[in-house]
Amino acid sequence: MSIFEKAFEKADKDSGKRLADDLFDDRADDVPDIPEYPVEEAPDSVVVEAEDSAGVVTSVVQPEPWSEDLPRTNSGKLVELDLSRLKEAGLVDPRLAKVNRITEEFRRIKRPLLMNIRGEGASLVPNANMIMVSSALAGEGKTFTSINLAMSIAMEMDRTVLLVDADVAKPDVTARLGVEAEKGLIDVLLDDGLTLPDVLLRTDIPKLTLLPSGSRHVHSTELLASERMRQLTLELSSRYSDRIVIFDSPPLLLTSEARVLAGLMGQVVVVVEESITQQHAVKEAVESLKDNEIVCIVMNKGAHGASGEGYGYYGYAPYGR
Repeated sequence: MSIFEKAFEKADKDSGKRLADDLFDDRADDVPDIPEYPVEEAPDSVVVEAEDSAGVVTSVVQPEPWSEDLPRTNSGKLVELDLSRLKEAGLVDPRLAKVNRITEEFRRIKRPLLMNIRGEGASLVPNANMIMVSSALAGEGKTFTSINLAMSIAMEMDRTVLLVDADVAKPDVTARLGVEAEKGLIDVLLDDGLTLPDVLLRTDIPKLTLLPSGSRHVHSTELLASERMRQLTLELSSRYSDRIVIFDSPPLLLTSEARVLAGLMGQVVVVVEESITQQHAVKEAVESLKDNEIVCIVMNKGAHGASGEGYGYYGYAPYGR
């Protein structure tokens, strides 16, 4: 039996226990974080569905996101995500009260990752809140997984999430969300006068912020391997105690950027297209991550669901060493 078959078999046996452990998590009474507004009167309130660490969804009242005529706490641009566009793409939307299959699947996927961040997993690793999502080859659903994972984590009561479009050769996160951005990660690495707040995009989902990939550059691999990038990731991981950073990276077997990024991550999620991705490709991709302590496998586009990207079954399996 291969290491992947063992991992999937172990995931099936442990899934019931993980779900039971989640139900008895002692964080169900956590109070949602409410963003501070530097104005005398807060904007009108809206009801937002928030999820605690045990998966309990609660309706909480939060201020409306900033509008363009209100003061801003930083120079980041506010963007509104199109609800109908997200729905058509099969993406999780934390603003919806109705729970569907894809929402439930990503609740299962995020739970072990959150446990590792809280130090409750099998291994304690630094920067566990830095999560890279990749795949062996293109077209396996890594960007779809990155976005949905970020959306699902944004439902947590005690977490905020920054989604980084780190596939600098073929950026797709902002395009899928219908967002335009001129500058991003690569521009911050190139320009010492440019800071993160200059390029971050705050969304109308209160706990979700985007970092676009930025300009294309012939030396993108070297930029991602630079000392400035290392300092940037340290800043991202440590500036806010409640922040989780999701990096949508290039495929592991097609570019060198993904392997460089992996060295800066605490956890790596490898997306595998069921019945399509060859086992040797998955093995080679995972072996390239041998220096990473926590590597997880997510099965995408399985036969359990409808056909087409984003509507298949998602399964989680830890990669044991």
